[in-house]
Amino acid sequence: MKIMVSDKLAAEGVRKMEAAGHEVLKAWDEPKEKLPQLIADCDALVIRSATKANKALIDAAPKLKVIGRAGIGLDNVDVEHAKSKGIVVVNTPTATTISVAELTFTFILASYRDIITGTNTTKAGKWEKKTLKGNEVYGKTLGVAGIGRIGQAVAERAVAFGMNVLAYDPYVKSDKYENVTLDDLAARSDFITLHLPLTPETKHMISKKQFDSMKNGVVILNVARGGTIDENALYEAMKSGKVKAACLDVFEVEPPTGNKLLELPNLLCTPHIGAQTAEGQTRAGIMVAEAVLEKLAGK
Repeated sequence: MKIMVSDKLAAEGVRKMEAAGHEVLKAWDEPKEKLPQLIADCDALVIRSATKANKALIDAAPKLKVIGRAGIGLDNVDVEHAKSKGIVVVNTPTATTISVAELTFTFILASYRDIITGTNTTKAGKWEKKTLKGNEVYGKTLGVAGIGRIGQAVAERAVAFGMNVLAYDPYVKSDKYENVTLDDLAARSDFITLHLPLTPETKHMISKKQFDSMKNGVVILNVARGGTIDENALYEAMKSGKVKAACLDVFEVEPPTGNKLLELPNLLCTPHIGAQTAEGQTRAGIMVAEAVLEKLAGK
């Protein structure tokens, strides 16, 4: 059978599909507008986040049996349309859990110890030892919105640093941490980290109402999906000092060209690299290949 891989995938995953006897079309360097033409005779599609497996692309592949997403989110896949065509959709929900959790905790520590300013001023020949006074995370409260795999992994690391953990999740309850409402989490937390998908229920779940109830000097983190935080409300909260720092790996519109948040000195940000580790991408490539091969084999 023929498998099109439209986004760059770990070589280990590609080799696994080829070793199973399938033809693998490596189309990640092709223009996205050419994909409907290339997918016409393919039995499977493997993507990451760059390809939109929308209705048009799915309809261009009459032989398509499975769509594999190397990653967690399925917001770039029209899952319902795929189901209506009898196409199975698989993903790799555990592949990059550690990668995302570690980036989240990197942000937590950097927001309290001003690593970036310290690096830049020291390289510039300054010695800002007296002005760069930080804080300890020990004894602080971390509010985790979304206590799934990644949220739990972040919470475990927080506990190891001596932090208290509050959990809010509209879908599940934690059996390890104190379950609270979103309003309670906003009011009691020193750090708030979001680990939820973007859905109609979670869009702008953190907005002016929540910011108004937060502690002064709170740190807010989003290493999940852009759009769960109202960026206009966040901007005002950062300018007023209500939010000490915002740590964002994701934005509502990506790339965030012209986003006014980028003007603020208390923003720490990265270009959606939560899953971008060598280990995480290797796991994702292998796991998605295994899942696709199982479905092509009728399992």
